[in-house]
Amino acid sequence: MAPAMCYKCYQFSHKKRREETMDGEIGAAPLSASLWIGGEQRASGSGGVYPHINPATGQVQAEIPLAGAAEVGEAVEAAATAFETWRWWKPADRRDVLMRLAALLRENMAEFARLGALDNGTPISVGMGGVDTAANWTAYYAGWADKLDGAVTATYGTGSDFTYTLNEPWGVIGIIITWNGPLISLGMKVGPALAAGNTVVVKPSEMTPFAPDLFMRLVRQAGIPDGVVNMLPGTVAAGEALVRHPRIEKISFTGGPVAARRILAACAEQMKPAVLELGGKSANLFFPDADLEVASQYSCAFPLGVLSGQGCALPTRLLVHKDVYDEVVRRVVAMAPHLPVGDPFDAAMMSGPVINKAAYDRILGLIERAQAQGMGRLMVGGKRKEGLGDGWFIEPTVFIDVDPKSELAQEEVFGPVLSIIPFADEDEAVRIANDTAYGLAAFIQTKDVRRVHRLAERLKAGAVYVNGARPIPANAPFGGVGLSGFGREGGRPGLDEFLRPKTVAIGPNP
Repeated sequence: MAPAMCYKCYQFSHKKRREETMDGEIGAAPLSASLWIGGEQRASGSGGVYPHINPATGQVQAEIPLAGAAEVGEAVEAAATAFETWRWWKPADRRDVLMRLAALLRENMAEFARLGALDNGTPISVGMGGVDTAANWTAYYAGWADKLDGAVTATYGTGSDFTYTLNEPWGVIGIIITWNGPLISLGMKVGPALAAGNTVVVKPSEMTPFAPDLFMRLVRQAGIPDGVVNMLPGTVAAGEALVRHPRIEKISFTGGPVAARRILAACAEQMKPAVLELGGKSANLFFPDADLEVASQYSCAFPLGVLSGQGCALPTRLLVHKDVYDEVVRRVVAMAPHLPVGDPFDAAMMSGPVINKAAYDRILGLIERAQAQGMGRLMVGGKRKEGLGDGWFIEPTVFIDVDPKSELAQEEVFGPVLSIIPFADEDEAVRIANDTAYGLAAFIQTKDVRRVHRLAERLKAGAVYVNGARPIPANAPFGGVGLSGFGREGGRPGLDEFLRPKTVAIGPNP
């Protein structure tokens, strides 16, 4: 997850961000992460210790305390106790502390960018955009906190009851986030949950503990009471304990389908609801009337450059009309090798490493299989990015003439790999785009507004982004269908996920 940016826009903006992050602005404070339970900050947990490896260097840079089942239980109890106070706070007061939190996120933008580079190798130029996204989501839902209204229903049939509804918080929400954009996920989940009056226990990935730790410090600085937000870095075992805890009323999860199935199985035992934001294999439909220069830049830089391709909604399948196929391929193949990949602390970089050695091996393994099995023609990349030390850097990689049924076109790579596929007309484009198990996002490049409306209704996706529109705006629902999950984050639907309506009916007789 990250804000969209075309390559030309990136080239312009990174100069400014380089100035913003020059010597001294991004400090070198020691790395740390803690367990945050109620009002207590703990330096150890029963889950042991995780040696955190910097993906840009391949070297251990910190030891992270991990929560176990014991700490999960304590955090849930702390959140349940805090809920009895937090839910009765004046809505305007909840609004004000969340607004302060949004402001603090922005004030600490440089430090979050530094921590993001160390957490998962996100370049500081991209990381700053992520902080802005998280702050926007937090502020957006702060604005909803004092606008939670119910409804008075009209008399139905011959009855004379006076009936109205209340929107009530669930209670304690269990939040599990993945590693590719932890701060953005916190903004997308914690903000609406708190605005609705819930309390939360958050389990960030052990691979990205630093930004969540600073987020927790700012939660306290903003004036949000102890126990309203609890932060527990942990492994799968801690996540399972959180999901299965009987006092957790609902789960909000961002991650992959494998973990989601386990979560749903555990939730089913207690009839517990869940919101799942999972993976994607998003198609980008490129038509002859699109602006060839701008759309080609976008269609190359966005899926290959942002987060090194490690984003759930990135347009990793580029479907190009046959009339412009050769020209678009030429432009993308010429541009891809020049995408700036390197040291995340260099403000000129657009891409950094992939998250760890396992991801590095998995991505290169898929590239090798694609070549060996003839899934498509490798035109650019496909190898380790040399000259960058021991980090897990992969060259931006482009395959053309990709078989739409192949593993390369069907499975989420979650790395800097783009598949280009030709199509003859709208019907074929829609058929190819919809022919996956995923349905998170779709993208269209065209100047024909009538075509946009036709295709938007036919594409199997939770969102359709046209001509460089930015994904995941706070004021619009985001989520998928099929293997991409269910439930929504963003807009009023994202708030409703953390509320449940109660009906009150008053009869005519005393």
